[in-house]
Amino acid sequence: MHNVESMVRQSRPVDLKTSYDTSTVVGKTILITGGASGFGAGFARRWAALGANLMIGDISDADGHALVAELREATGSAHHHYFHCDVTDWASQVKFFKEAAERSPHGGIDVVVANAGIKDTDDHFDNPSRDLSQLDCRPPNLACIDVNITGVAYTTHLALFWLPRSIGKDKLLILLGSVASLMPLPPQIQYTTTKHAVLGLFRTLRGTAWQHNVRVNLLCPYFIKTPIVPPIGRVLLAGGGMGETESVVDAATRFLSDESIIGRALVVGPKVRLRADATSVDDEFEIVGMADEDEPHRAVNDQDKQASTTKDIWEVYAHDFEAVETFVYRFAKLLYSVEQIRGWSGWFKDVLGAIAMKLRGQKRRL
Repeated sequence: MHNVESMVRQSRPVDLKTSYDTSTVVGKTILITGGASGFGAGFARRWAALGANLMIGDISDADGHALVAELREATGSAHHHYFHCDVTDWASQVKFFKEAAERSPHGGIDVVVANAGIKDTDDHFDNPSRDLSQLDCRPPNLACIDVNITGVAYTTHLALFWLPRSIGKDKLLILLGSVASLMPLPPQIQYTTTKHAVLGLFRTLRGTAWQHNVRVNLLCPYFIKTPIVPPIGRVLLAGGGMGETESVVDAATRFLSDESIIGRALVVGPKVRLRADATSVDDEFEIVGMADEDEPHRAVNDQDKQASTTKDIWEVYAHDFEAVETFVYRFAKLLYSVEQIRGWSGWFKDVLGAIAMKLRGQKRRL
């Protein structure tokens, strides 16, 4: 086994059967992009109730102000704030983070949730003949990429600046991926592309963020009952089951509460009953029945219930650092062998070549 586990600061796989202590949430200042509705609002309501200070950023001002008013009334705390924030605008995000830190009771930010995201904005991306003509070649609408990649990159960059500067001990960045981070959703080309990018950001960043004492975790929700899934989407998914916002909030709250979870990704899907005596991954996915009791045609009998367990959250990439893929190991070994063969003479030759390239570039600019 070619183990690189010792080279990364990552926690062991998450034990989803154990409970978590939410007392650690009290007093934390949490910044959420796109927090006025959907998952963001769900996170805000749960975490405010647990004693956190919520800083909500969004472009939906009416929803944002209404949510903050709701949080203040429900908790009796004035430390919940809304800020107008366009995640695709660097200056807007800089202003959001700065003002959030200023409004924080302890002058810092403990947790950042890169939640803002939208679905595809160009239905004809894969069929340009509908949009383009020989005389007028219009570019595609890339708002989805702007929000889901550029916006997330801005949020992440600012999080790595502000989080280490907080006086709190625990610093956390939660990235919002999707099941589209793990598999293609053909009708949603840009969306799938962006969520693959978020996955790449997570898998890379979790190996470096520990240098800033920042935990990085990823949520990958399946189709969840939120407005982002339009009626036509629900029709296409009819009969297949959808996840609940509460399950996504629960997974995120585990990340937030359990400060030992580092570099982990959780997938959230429909709530199902699984075999309780599963001994392998294949066994685990033998579904006994749906957990929703409002579906009598799928209800399970008492004997099946006793032999099953309810689950709607799974861990992905649980063991990817324990054994490096064969190709990666062999390729790395090949490169190392090349370096050994070339020796110091090869090193000096490459360095001199780099210096010469730099000098040539300077001459051209002159």
